[in-house]
Amino acid sequence: MARQARQWRVGAAGIAVLGLTLTACGGAKVGDSSADSDSSGKCGTFNLAVNPWVGYEADAAVVAYVAEHKLGCKVTKKDLKEEIAWQGFGTGEVDAVLENWGHDDLKKKYITGQKTAVEAGQTGNKGIIGWYVPPWLAKAHPDITDWKNLDKYASQFKTSESGGKGQLLDGDPSYVTNDEALVKNLKLDFKVVYAGSETALIQAYRKAEKNKEWVIGYFYEPQWFLSEVPLVKVNLPTYKTGCDADAAKVACDYPVYDLDKIVSAKFAKSGSPAFDLVKKFNWTNDDQNVVAKYIAVDKMSAEAAAKKWVEANPDKADAWIK
Repeated sequence: MARQARQWRVGAAGIAVLGLTLTACGGAKVGDSSADSDSSGKCGTFNLAVNPWVGYEADAAVVAYVAEHKLGCKVTKKDLKEEIAWQGFGTGEVDAVLENWGHDDLKKKYITGQKTAVEAGQTGNKGIIGWYVPPWLAKAHPDITDWKNLDKYASQFKTSESGGKGQLLDGDPSYVTNDEALVKNLKLDFKVVYAGSETALIQAYRKAEKNKEWVIGYFYEPQWFLSEVPLVKVNLPTYKTGCDADAAKVACDYPVYDLDKIVSAKFAKSGSPAFDLVKKFNWTNDDQNVVAKYIAVDKMSAEAAAKKWVEANPDKADAWIK
């Protein structure tokens, strides 16, 4: 989940020199030359980055399943945070990123500058990011959905971690967020506190709704959890083009993102049928949420979740490989 000129979903400490010591969470080493895609026109190995949120896992599960079972590819999934995944385009370690949330800064660096990456079209998903409260809270205090009223409730959101201020809960520290700048520039009596992961963020909202606790925080769509607990979005100052150009001065809401796909320039020219699959891959927020729920709630393996969706939607899947 990203936006231009914002903190990336990867912390500065997590950015290492590619090809040296960087290792994916799943054990894949960055810079492994043996992982290069086959360039003969056959599929060969398809190196697929997997960023750390379940919606992306759903994308990767379905694309990997189709690549393996319909195209005969050998898919290597690599658990990498966003900016690190982009570094892999130049080494051959990463062929594709399936869900890019803006990242005009990375596009400038790797597409325009280094020319190691190219755009590969939209996913069909619409990305929405913002601040949300549990439904019980929005019902009990309807005016809380206007940011101008947040300070009068700040004391209700205080926690042991928020230093006497209201707590604004964010997720994984590597996620792209404007929230610290927003709190500062809107002069709100809040402090951003990180839950640590998507799972922890979801659990905080689930518990808040069940126990009628005061929680406000970062969240996003598409996300299967919203069908379980319909979080209510807080209205921040209206987004206008360019209002987020300077990350330090952001004082507006997040834009709606047309999520897109990025691939390595080498992969785009390889003749691999996996590239055509990535380019044609397109589905809806509802499609993604179904597969994400299979993985996150029903505890299905990625392959089993993808198989179930593909078998239920053969026409959509077949359209990606024609």
